[in-house]
Amino acid sequence: MAAELTGLADDRALLGRTSTAERVSDILRSRIAEGFFPPGTRLSEDSIGGALGVSRNTLREAFRLLTHERLLVHELNRGVFVRVLTVEDVEDIYRTRRLVECAVVRGLGAPPYGLDGLAEAVAEGQREAREGDWKGVSTANIHFHRELVALAGSARTDELMRSVFAELRLAFHVVDNPRKLYEPYLARNLLILGTLQRGERDEAERMLAEYLDDSLKGLVEVYGRRVADVS
Repeated sequence: MAAELTGLADDRALLGRTSTAERVSDILRSRIAEGFFPPGTRLSEDSIGGALGVSRNTLREAFRLLTHERLLVHELNRGVFVRVLTVEDVEDIYRTRRLVECAVVRGLGAPPYGLDGLAEAVAEGQREAREGDWKGVSTANIHFHRELVALAGSARTDELMRSVFAELRLAFHVVDNPRKLYEPYLARNLLILGTLQRGERDEAERMLAEYLDDSLKGLVEVYGRRVADVS
């Protein structure tokens, strides 16, 4: 915990003079997504508030916001913890992903599409894989799907899926063999990108639906075995 708090103190400068619960929640959301606070971790008000230099009331409001996003859970007489997802949570997240991501691709209209962000996310994943950084590959994969959603040009959809992807990463942090989970999707991301570059929207949607179904099956298979260890 000490190392995580040292890193968190470095984020204090991000608060500037406009310190708000929303800014604190942004920082904590990023730290949770990066795995600094793994699922099941109890978050200390005193330690985190001290590291960020914010009041107890501000921190509690940030905790409330993240609880609303289902990233944290408040347990009576015990405190606030990073949420441990159930297998049913993971399945529901993927139902949401399939509904939204496939609808985005279906609604793209006529090509060409603005795919620069998607291409950079693919390149990022390939770079991380060459360096053997499978946590980095996971992050690049999330970037790929966020860029895919961004093709809709909808700030509301982006905000919805930001929360969904942050919650999904709670499951990813429990996986004990990230290479086995993520490596197959490097090639599949590249294939979806190439299909969209050719303007083949319907085929890209079909590939994406199959991709998400396979991803859910693979994640549930490993997550179901691991979740009891952090509950």
